[in-house]
Amino acid sequence: MARFIYTVQDAQGTVTTGHVNADDEDQAIQSLQTKGLFILSIQSEDVKSSSILNLRKFNKGKISGRDLVFFGEQMSTLLGGGIPLVRALSLLGEHSENKNLANVLGQITKEISAGGTFHKALEKHPKVFDEIWTSLVQAGEVSGQLPTVLRQITAYCESQENIKSKIITALAYPAVLAVSSMGVLAYFIIYIVPVFADIFKDFNLTLPFLTRMIVHISNIFAKYFVFMLVTGIGCFVSARAYIATPPGLLTWNHVQFKVPVFGSLIKNMQTERLLTTMSTLIRSGVSILNAVSVLEGAFKKNLIYQNALKKAKNDIASGRSISESFKKTGIFPSLVTEMMWMGEESGKLPDIIVVLSKYYQEQIDQWIRRFSSMIDPILVVGIGAVIGVIVTSIFMPIFQLSQIGAK
Repeated sequence: MARFIYTVQDAQGTVTTGHVNADDEDQAIQSLQTKGLFILSIQSEDVKSSSILNLRKFNKGKISGRDLVFFGEQMSTLLGGGIPLVRALSLLGEHSENKNLANVLGQITKEISAGGTFHKALEKHPKVFDEIWTSLVQAGEVSGQLPTVLRQITAYCESQENIKSKIITALAYPAVLAVSSMGVLAYFIIYIVPVFADIFKDFNLTLPFLTRMIVHISNIFAKYFVFMLVTGIGCFVSARAYIATPPGLLTWNHVQFKVPVFGSLIKNMQTERLLTTMSTLIRSGVSILNAVSVLEGAFKKNLIYQNALKKAKNDIASGRSISESFKKTGIFPSLVTEMMWMGEESGKLPDIIVVLSKYYQEQIDQWIRRFSSMIDPILVVGIGAVIGVIVTSIFMPIFQLSQIGAK
């Protein structure tokens, strides 16, 4: 029999800490819950905390994807343990260190206490809980399997956050290296090269072509740097404003898919997101037609996929098969449509979509591994070559001066 240290809260809100002897953690939890206590944390004396309500998981400030993952985990655990919905939301709101999340949960709790449904309360906070959340929660409420559906939402959100994290990790080091290197190059061209150019000018040297080219570039940067900086910022702001319009966003989506190297990654990410979302929706009890409608709303930032899903939804509603409707759009890879057809024929469409989503997740992982292994040496060699050209252009006239001095 092991000894478990716990922190609990009673019906009056009083928090106490103590210990209980039990054969395992489940037995310890059960013995405390039978006394009407809400368990905040419980752990074996020789094991780190396995907190059911890990307060540190909710960071202060902006509500991130990770915050929603932890919220879903805690909600599924609490509801699965028999805690009423309003009480579970109230407890999570009270103990959340993220003030924004606590505020949102407080409003949702009031909505449900006044007689509203969970998914309708979530719909009033679209910036936090998107259409995928509300649709899945609605399916869970209708089927009576809300804890199970919340676990599926959590798994979905966690998979999407993991992909984002991998992409950021893969791009972070190259981005820092590129920015710092560009800063060093700009300093050389704007400040160092003009100093040597003035020295060479005093000696009336006929500069080599490479040196003249570098000095000319330096003069352009020194003279027009502020103008170039302001122009660049203006172009960036204008581009952002254009992308905020539907035609601009559609143009940007097409550009993204055609970008060398990254275009294939973006396509795979969009396809993976579509398949993972669809599999989660279908397994949660959402109908195919409603699932496609939710997906249409989820792809607001990619009009290519949104328009394709809109066409597919209309075709499905008119009686076409899912695979045929998706194939007709001409957007989705043939692998996806053929596998969907096989799933429809075999009656295992949800399982096929899961297999497809895992396939594209692996494709993304492979791209990240290849990119990480290739980008570092490419950047080092490329930046080294540029610096080498600049240094060579400076030293070539110095060698001329040394030869004149030797004579």
